[in-house]
Amino acid sequence: MAKTSKKKKAADRADEAVETLVRDEGSAAATDEAKAHKDDQKASKKASKKDRGKTSKDGASEVVTAPLAFGDPDFTFSEALRVGRGFVLADVDTRSTPGYSGDKKSAAMDLVEGQTELSDLQERLWANGKDGDGPSVLLLVQGMDTSGKGGIMRHVVGATDPGGVKYTAFKAPTPEERAHAFLWRIERALPDPGQLGVFDRSQYEDVLVVRVNELVPRAEWMRRYAQINAFERAALARGITVVKVMLHISSDEQRSRLEERLARPDKYYKYNPGDIAERGRWDDYMEAYQAVLAKTSTKGAPWHVVPADRKWYARLAVQQILLEHLRGLDLEWPAATFDVATEQERLAQT
Repeated sequence: MAKTSKKKKAADRADEAVETLVRDEGSAAATDEAKAHKDDQKASKKASKKDRGKTSKDGASEVVTAPLAFGDPDFTFSEALRVGRGFVLADVDTRSTPGYSGDKKSAAMDLVEGQTELSDLQERLWANGKDGDGPSVLLLVQGMDTSGKGGIMRHVVGATDPGGVKYTAFKAPTPEERAHAFLWRIERALPDPGQLGVFDRSQYEDVLVVRVNELVPRAEWMRRYAQINAFERAALARGITVVKVMLHISSDEQRSRLEERLARPDKYYKYNPGDIAERGRWDDYMEAYQAVLAKTSTKGAPWHVVPADRKWYARLAVQQILLEHLRGLDLEWPAATFDVATEQERLAQT
């Protein structure tokens, strides 16, 4: 009875936290509830680890290692969703939630908790680049129409200080851009030291849309894979951490999201009649994405494929992937370039 009561209390607490979050997302109350929920998750995971021992056929005790998941010290979404050798896009279940056992409610609270750390780390990144030197981060987001790129911008990037963000949404090239090599406009959009660069679509349009719609000869877009890899190696050498994410949805989910846009006046602005024509080339796009993932997921700049039929999972996964890369920079606050005591004394005299 004690265990049942404890679980019920934890569930009630989670429900209350979500209600608070809906009323005032990002408020201190929501953050406190999110932390309480996180503590419950950790306690539950710790308790479950005690029960991982099983008995083998010969009666000996053996330890069965459960798959790592969010909340475990050694788990990272970056590793769980990384594209490695032999990866097959068609094998990904777009409704799955790899590494996450929670639901929409718990993901909302975990997202709020992550926003606090993301804001802090991004400010540290920005502070370290104030002198024109230091690292920067580029978050590159690709996906089919309606895959949720806009939601990533609002719910993940939106939690950062816009002063330190360099956001670029790549659309069809302008006449000026077409007059240059395809990477010219990408180079101009790279983040400066201290900035969080964000690409909503990217250089990969030039081996996706261009390939599927046969906008340039095959020999030309085939060369671009190697050119993109070289370009990203140069970016890494400049101190730019490249984080590449593909939001992967199913054809059925895209249809559902397009139907919603056509059914709601407040969604009309998101609808583009051209989306139907592109949708008709779905299989060609999946083939093109498979080639991109196979040819450009490198050791220094690997791809991460995020199942995106469930928006709440995709947002949490991308946020955590970004956080994991920012943590990896070991950012400290820069030391003062002036004598603090002297400045305090000068201030006191004013």
